[in-house]
Amino acid sequence: MPDAGASTMRADIVVVGAGPAGIAAAVAASGAGRTVVVLDASPRPGGQVWRHRDRASLPSVARMWLDRLDRSGATVLCGAQVVDAGPGARIGAEYQGRALKVEAQAVILATGAQELLLPFPGWTLPGVLGVGGAQALLKAGMDVRGKRVAVAGTGPLLLPVAAALAKAGADLRMVAEQAPPEDVRRFAVSLWRTPRRLLQGVAYRASFLSVRYRWGTWVRRVAEMGGELIVTYTTGRSSWAEPVDLLCTAAGLVPSTELARLVGCEVREGQVVVDGRQQTTVPSYYAAGEPTGDTGMEAALVEGTIAGLEAAGRGSGEAGKLKAERAAHRRFAARAAAAFRLRPELRERVEPDTIVCRCEDVPMSAIRHGWSGRQAKLATRAGMGSCQGRTCGAALEYLVGMARDTVRTPLAPTSIGVLADLASHLDESQGAS
Repeated sequence: MPDAGASTMRADIVVVGAGPAGIAAAVAASGAGRTVVVLDASPRPGGQVWRHRDRASLPSVARMWLDRLDRSGATVLCGAQVVDAGPGARIGAEYQGRALKVEAQAVILATGAQELLLPFPGWTLPGVLGVGGAQALLKAGMDVRGKRVAVAGTGPLLLPVAAALAKAGADLRMVAEQAPPEDVRRFAVSLWRTPRRLLQGVAYRASFLSVRYRWGTWVRRVAEMGGELIVTYTTGRSSWAEPVDLLCTAAGLVPSTELARLVGCEVREGQVVVDGRQQTTVPSYYAAGEPTGDTGMEAALVEGTIAGLEAAGRGSGEAGKLKAERAAHRRFAARAAAAFRLRPELRERVEPDTIVCRCEDVPMSAIRHGWSGRQAKLATRAGMGSCQGRTCGAALEYLVGMARDTVRTPLAPTSIGVLADLASHLDESQGAS
């Protein structure tokens, strides 16, 4: 931990993100004899997948990796929000209300992913939340006992969230998967290649076996009436409406690439480009886990371990054995991406008065096809709110092909004082080099 007056830390390797990929990277690099600092904005390590208040409530694999992190000797700073970065492995953060500069020889980006929230009429109503957001709130103690809940969206995340809601006592009414039935069936049949994933999926489904699980079904709109949400579902051929108290819906995940883009790493098709060593196109920067593609927790652990070993200069041994395992995870991810690709009808739900930037209340009618992200900001303030385009940027990219705007400092809301301190420290480090 830095002392009360310190503003600069030095380490061999800094890991940004303490989810599975970041934990594995820190454990591997520390085990290779390197000094490691881990920065994470959450109050505890574990990321979204291992978010917890009580470690004993986590599955055994999570407890094992968190215990390994505890024993690794890595310095873990939770509550550290990264707001700036630069070449030469320099990271700027806000930690305990102060500016913190971390200087290292290598940076491992394990920044995870965020939900893709695609607008539709009523998506901003109270009681409508993301699938992953519902998962996070459940882990934080949200009480859903007796509440009528529907889960709608796409991808394997629907199953564990539905299972968690059912376990927490929710009156689960519907699980709707937008992917066509034939694509889901083809993906399910392919799971014989990964028996553990097959058994896991079966266990999730068994936990809400009496609940309808419909493929080829998506939410068309939501309205509030008499204190309850009226959700209109559609299959494209027929539509019907049902009341709920909570609707959990999202269109999958998109990699969090803001930090990577800020330092100039190449991002292609929404993913940070890495080589076989998990190294990005910027020297001294590596990436692992969701930033390089939605491949799941097991793949994140493998990629994090490879990145940690490679950044520590120990990639020729253990990392080489892990690369075949990484390839298998990527093949699974490719099958999942093909099965759960977004159907074009999701674009057709948006009406002229549908809000597409909820921070700034920008309707779809204000957006022009062909605009860049910067043009949208100048003309409508879309992307200028507190989320800085993290939500509407990904949505508008899908809806109208709008290219993301340039990433700028700060990456997250912070104080002017912290920014000023970080700028002065950057100037000092550049002057000394």
